[in-house]
Amino acid sequence: MEGAAKLQDASAEKGEKRVALRDISKESNVLRDTSRLVGAKQENANAARLTSRLKKGVSTSYCDSGLNRNSSFISASIKPSVIVSSDTSSLPQNSVPKPTVVAGLAPCTTVKSPNFSVDSVSSISTCNSIQSPEFEYIDNGDSLATTLERRENENLNISKHVAIADSKLKSNGSMLMGVDIVDVDTNSNDPQFCTTLACDIYRNLRNAETKKRPSIDFMETIQKDINAKMRSILIEWLVEVAEEYHMVPDTLYLTVNYIDRYLSGNEINRQELQLLGVACMLIAAKYEEICAPEVEDLCYMTDNTYSIDELLQMESKVLNYLKFELTVPTTKCFLRRFVRAAQGSNELPTLQLEFLASYVAELSLLEYSMLRYAPSLVAASAVFLAKFILQPTKTPWNATLSHYTLYKPSELSDCIKALHGLLCTSTGNGLPAIREKYSQHKYKFVAKKYCPATIPSEFLQDNFVNQSLEVSLLSS
Repeated sequence: MEGAAKLQDASAEKGEKRVALRDISKESNVLRDTSRLVGAKQENANAARLTSRLKKGVSTSYCDSGLNRNSSFISASIKPSVIVSSDTSSLPQNSVPKPTVVAGLAPCTTVKSPNFSVDSVSSISTCNSIQSPEFEYIDNGDSLATTLERRENENLNISKHVAIADSKLKSNGSMLMGVDIVDVDTNSNDPQFCTTLACDIYRNLRNAETKKRPSIDFMETIQKDINAKMRSILIEWLVEVAEEYHMVPDTLYLTVNYIDRYLSGNEINRQELQLLGVACMLIAAKYEEICAPEVEDLCYMTDNTYSIDELLQMESKVLNYLKFELTVPTTKCFLRRFVRAAQGSNELPTLQLEFLASYVAELSLLEYSMLRYAPSLVAASAVFLAKFILQPTKTPWNATLSHYTLYKPSELSDCIKALHGLLCTSTGNGLPAIREKYSQHKYKFVAKKYCPATIPSEFLQDNFVNQSLEVSLLSS
């Protein structure tokens, strides 16, 4: 008991001074082991006193024997391996205490445990206040990868009918179209691809993209001092800032989303429009970047037009209006998946297709009228247009893209034509930042690719896929 008192005094003294994070787990193990040893000594002493009382003829049903009712030697809080040591070779045979079950001292019912050997204590507590720990056993024949995959499927409640529907879709699609749907989720060795969860992730993104979209007419209904042209100039400048600081593409897409969502409910004058753009880029950079730019750097990028306090105040306004809901599925999220589906047959240069689709998608950020299209629709249309530019004589869409995008060409028709118009007029719109960005060698000069003036109408027809069957299989 003196050791326990010293331990409590020591722990009280340590409570006054914060312990370093790396030492917390180590000290907690020491405290747990020390308390376990103290409890074991106390239980052995109680067992010795009880054995002597039994030899003197003390009644086993006598409860008030000087021992605490809750501290009987049959305790569930102490492991049997601590109470009775398995190594008894160094002790005399008559000195080894044999466990004795005394019904009058155990306040709880006891049951026989299947996990303990004959030489150990053969009863455990079944009190409601003390729950027996649950153990999870792994079959010896199962590999680690199989076990982890089983746990993942069980914890996330991934339904089996989704996989069945996908297999039916592939078989039926091959019968109807004479082609096979390429499975793009085959690289299970690379955790970056998330092959087990990819379909569920993008299904959730499709559901979430409709909830955090900006208004498509805020320029006409909310804003009085700015127009769509000013918005385009702001976004082009933000493209240059993102390129200057080597930001990831997701930062730019999130920045534009925050700007449009804020403008959808707050009137702003043209003097504060650039301040809003910088504040939204600061928020997006904190969300996406490993090393976000400093506030002073962003103020410097505005030629010190705004002070640090003004930038921080605008950041607070944007965050409070958005209610800190910063996780948004953007066009870039879907573009990664759709480009991978387009590269399933490996018929096109992968980098050229990826960069060209990204170029078309970023052009859509400049145009205010493109807000009426969902991000997944823009991403699918950008892939369609990129494949068309690289191979103008071949049908851009196929069963694999229809399967993974859940769009058929007729549904993409309007968005494809709008993006095609932006691509054809990008050289004369007075906003060269994105075009110059993708005219560099690191982007394979995709902005200099020749774009045909017209898209054949047969490419926008649904002759090769039965979309109704596909949707019904996925929803079943």
